[in-house]
Amino acid sequence: MARFELKLPKMGESVAEATITSWLKEVGENIEMDEPIVEIATDKVDSEVPSEVEGVLVERFFEVDDVVQVGQVIAVIEVDGDATIPEQETNTDVKEEAVEHIEQSFTIAKETVAPVIASGDRFYSPLVKNIAKKEGINQEELDAIPGTGKEGRVTKNDILGYLEKRGTQPVAPKTMQKEVEPVGGKKEQQKPEAVAPIVSSGEDEIIEMSRMGKLIAHHMKESIQTSAHVQSFIEADVTNVWNWRNKVKNDFQKREGEKLTFTPIFMEVIAKALRDFPMMNISVQGDTIIKKKDINLGMATALPDGNLIVPVIKNADQLNLVGMAKKVNDLANRARINSLNPDDIQGGTYTVTNVGSFGSIMGTPIINQPQVGILALGAIRKVPAVIETPEGDFIGIRYKMFLSHSYDHRVVNGALGGMFVKAVKDYLEAWDVNREI
Repeated sequence: MARFELKLPKMGESVAEATITSWLKEVGENIEMDEPIVEIATDKVDSEVPSEVEGVLVERFFEVDDVVQVGQVIAVIEVDGDATIPEQETNTDVKEEAVEHIEQSFTIAKETVAPVIASGDRFYSPLVKNIAKKEGINQEELDAIPGTGKEGRVTKNDILGYLEKRGTQPVAPKTMQKEVEPVGGKKEQQKPEAVAPIVSSGEDEIIEMSRMGKLIAHHMKESIQTSAHVQSFIEADVTNVWNWRNKVKNDFQKREGEKLTFTPIFMEVIAKALRDFPMMNISVQGDTIIKKKDINLGMATALPDGNLIVPVIKNADQLNLVGMAKKVNDLANRARINSLNPDDIQGGTYTVTNVGSFGSIMGTPIINQPQVGILALGAIRKVPAVIETPEGDFIGIRYKMFLSHSYDHRVVNGALGGMFVKAVKDYLEAWDVNREI
């Protein structure tokens, strides 16, 4: 019998670790090739790790809520002696990697004045320890943080939530607080900030926010605190787009095996407008503006559980409409079945959200940091409108929609924000009804 070491796979350039959220297989269970063994979560996306071999799970090296580094062995699978095992790192490579990891850990330990260690029976993951070190949280202060993980462990969300309440300056732990003596000589004791209790009646249902929900909430709050949000609204006549799509959608599906929705049409137009106004395709880092070379469109997608995820269409300005439709459909479908990879949701330079899919005619979306703009697409409505012709004006039935543009007023002024969304409108209204696809 041979043993195969299952390692945490590389999940994107900026993803170095993941948290075990659930084991799908117990020790002793049979495993098929490509069968998921464990569920993991990063700060980008949830995913599954499938088996590369067929065999029996004989060892698991991590528990739920443990943080695992990319490349670490998470389990061992025993396979039949005649089975072909994928090539893995040699023992020398593994030893060198282990030595490097120990050396890095020793360097970090030397730089830490008061290292965070396991306190009693309480376990702290490397990620939590690193955050505590970076933020100047000492042992006593960390021990006082309530943990929501398994057996009361402090998770990443626990320590980040604590830091939000703690503020930017370190606060002495409760056992270290001293009395403050004012000028008058009377002593006053500092009191820790009280946590508001949950208020509910006996019939109310208390629902714990999901991990993704907490991340989204934190991201949205951070965006509001970071960017000076301003909105511009404009109405676009999309009658030509509506009629053209109805004319070609059936032939398109027969030929390409894909549905042609309005989304790839909008994405193509928005990519053109970003090419015209490259200062909308930027990010801000401190006092520096980073002008992006690539146009990578984030596509906000609603998930079945009510949460939201933003897969990214890379180099959107280089795709034709067929390629755009295939990419939009692929990302949307994989988002709904929770099979996106971390790379699928990284690198966005501008985001689009379709609030019209829920019947809203307009919205004021929150910017997806570190980008500086986001466009909300309202519902397409059939409305009476004034139509101007050389023979005079008359009333007709047209298909119209509102475009709601939120942008960061720190770096995008009203002229640029307005001209950009006007360009999107102009491209939509000039759509060629005789266009071939």
